Amino acid sequence: MSKTLYLECYSGISGDMTVAALLDLGADREVLKESLKSLPVGGFRTEITRVKKSGLDACDFSVILEQDNHDHDMEYLHGSEKSYTGHYEHSHEVNHEHHHGHTHSHEHPHEHRGMKEITEIIQKSEMTVRAKKMAMRVFDILAQAESKAHGVPVEEVHFHEVGAVDSIVDIAAIAICMDNLDISNVIVPVLYEGTGFIRCQHGQIPVPVPAVTHIAETHKLKLKITDIQGELVTPTGAAVVAAFRTSDRLPEDFTMLKTGIGAGKRQYRCPGILRAMLIRETTDLQIKDIIWKLETDMDDCGGEMMGHVMNLLMANGAREVHYTPIYTKKNRPAYTLTVICKESEREKLENLIFSETTTIGIRRVEMERTILQREIQKKDTPVGTAIVKACTLPDGNIRYYPEYENVAELAERNQLSFRETYDRIRSYWTTER
Repeated sequence: MSKTLYLECYSGISGDMTVAALLDLGADREVLKESLKSLPVGGFRTEITRVKKSGLDACDFSVILEQDNHDHDMEYLHGSEKSYTGHYEHSHEVNHEHHHGHTHSHEHPHEHRGMKEITEIIQKSEMTVRAKKMAMRVFDILAQAESKAHGVPVEEVHFHEVGAVDSIVDIAAIAICMDNLDISNVIVPVLYEGTGFIRCQHGQIPVPVPAVTHIAETHKLKLKITDIQGELVTPTGAAVVAAFRTSDRLPEDFTMLKTGIGAGKRQYRCPGILRAMLIRETTDLQIKDIIWKLETDMDDCGGEMMGHVMNLLMANGAREVHYTPIYTKKNRPAYTLTVICKESEREKLENLIFSETTTIGIRRVEMERTILQREIQKKDTPVGTAIVKACTLPDGNIRYYPEYENVAELAERNQLSFRETYDRIRSYWTTER
């Protein structure tokens, strides 16, 4: 059975909050531990504990670095330097977020890592193929956003060593947990964000930070700005939503199977939690429906006329139209025109058939049919944003069918054949499931 994850981001979202929420949902801690141990990076350890947030019991996931991390110094982040005497560095060169924030470290020599090095780290780990692909999708979205924010090519975007370690671990951990829970669909209606300014390497920058705004713009994420002074949505949090979200709307009726709560580290007026729910839509996967089938035979109506009337019928509400070559009396070649429609469109379509063809009579029959739940979704793929029809099968699995016009447009844009474009879209998503 496919699993649907609903993320309730009323207090924003960050990398460590997401890991904690997924662990609270039941992601296997031993699988996470062993997979993280296989990452070819050092200088960190992880810790999973329980904390209280506004009186609520929540899971807390921490990446503890060998070198100090000062990303929770609230006075410094929001402008006051009275409690600080050293040098902090907050770089937005591909999200240095950790613990619902951005990394601030003492100045020291750093090893720089770009997307090439990050890719090698992920690929050399013992994560599953699916988890590796999930992690790289998040990193790619982050790199694209930081590239746009700083006006540099993606290949020149770098991670500082201290900031990169916790970013790598957080993102890898999210991918490992998502894969372990076998999440197929992710619903995120809106991201609640704060306001004001936050300090970075180059001074104070506005909230939402540029990387978050670029991700929201590119991937059509809905932001709701609150009066909370501070950064609620981090670049990693936004990139995770952009990478995994399949819908921004909850089903009208659903059952909550399990709930998990992940804790953030920063202290704001809101509780700083991410609530994650595994849900199942309560409506039947197979829907009973009533349709009308209209049918007529014509031996004096040419192919051009049939093609024209087919377009008119579809434009006026027909669910399906096709015509079939037949032979009638005296061995005359003819066509059978078949139209599928709803009761509300039947009379209008019958009148259109009479006015646009040579027929003098139409047969009709009311029919029952069983249909699968389906919805039109937009998916980000290597060839561009694809429009697909998502159909839920009786066993709960989902099939994705690319829409013809969109495939044709993407094929032309990428100078690919229609078949290759179609296959790339299908394979990119079916391998995720």
